Amino acid sequence: MNNKYDLIIVGGGVLGTFHAYNAIKLGLSVAILEKGAKPQGATVKNFGQVVPSGMNQKWQNFGRKSLDIYKSIQKEFDISVKENGTVYLASNDDEVQLLEELYQINKTNSYTSQMLTKQQCLNKYSGLKSSYCKAGLFFPEEVTVEPRTMIDKLHSYMSRTLKTPIHYNRTVIDVQEINEECVVKTADNGVFKAAKVIICNGSDFKALYSSIYNESDLVVSKLQMMQTKPQKNYKLQGSILTGLTIRRYEAFEECASWKTIKAKENSDSFEKKYGVHILFKQASDGSVILGDSHEYAAAKNIENLGFDLNMEIDNFMIDEAKKIIDLPTYEIQQRWAGYYSQCKNSDIFEHKIGNNIHIVTGIGGKGMTGSAGYSIESLQKII
Repeated sequence: MNNKYDLIIVGGGVLGTFHAYNAIKLGLSVAILEKGAKPQGATVKNFGQVVPSGMNQKWQNFGRKSLDIYKSIQKEFDISVKENGTVYLASNDDEVQLLEELYQINKTNSYTSQMLTKQQCLNKYSGLKSSYCKAGLFFPEEVTVEPRTMIDKLHSYMSRTLKTPIHYNRTVIDVQEINEECVVKTADNGVFKAAKVIICNGSDFKALYSSIYNESDLVVSKLQMMQTKPQKNYKLQGSILTGLTIRRYEAFEECASWKTIKAKENSDSFEKKYGVHILFKQASDGSVILGDSHEYAAAKNIENLGFDLNMEIDNFMIDEAKKIIDLPTYEIQQRWAGYYSQCKNSDIFEHKIGNNIHIVTGIGGKGMTGSAGYSIESLQKII
């Protein structure tokens, strides 16, 4: 077995895998080391929405590159990409104002979007309540993926088509740079060598460099999500993002009216306390994923978030969702919490150990949308 490469990626989630993908496109020999039988973290515990429209200009550019990469791979190999668009639904005049301003911003940025009237929204989205919707902003180029299967399919593409070695059940216990060469050791006595190593998994980072991890500005967000039972004879197109999302996503912070509108919000509301905004996305089995909420703790104190689900949050989200879309059923078949790390003072965590060991993590909620495009710039800095 060839255990010497130009680059080793530690962590087989979406961020690590797209670093590997883009490194291969640069002509490098690459291997991925994944501690589990398959990725189990934030990569699979999310909505599967690829929405550059929700990001600030810097990350929208990364997201747009990601869209091109997703669509390019999908043409060769089915990784569950569906080009079915994203809509933001406004529930009042303030939110309509923000949609109109974002529409103009994206017009300047040459990113395709379409303002939809209330009636156009009602015609397009089955079950949408007239009492809720005032207008919509639609991004036709955006896509969805199936979060629980996309990474497995992407790994299959990487290994079959790009001939990328992906080593599962390989817990990395030591990474050292010896004479300008990186030596990676795994718990099963495996030894891998490479010119450079990139650690893209937060738990691997914590285990390998605990003092750096504990002193970092990383925080962990706990998100609660749910999945209904399959909806009979019902189809919901694309990603549905609603008024609370408009008030939360960073893209809208670039709108002229943002600060004035935010200043009018009730800072003591339940949705503020738990960072709730309401999203809908239909899965391939006809069920609908909905959520989500946000609770935060310093990464070194992740235990403070707990692993139980707060049913008060879930019940609140269901009640809010029912005000927006009349689904055939709101009977829930699954509930879960996802955890992802992000930085307080920067948009991603980047740290260098020696000349050739790099830590890249803490991409937060931007992972599914931004990883593919961001990793191109990341590799330019590292390689």
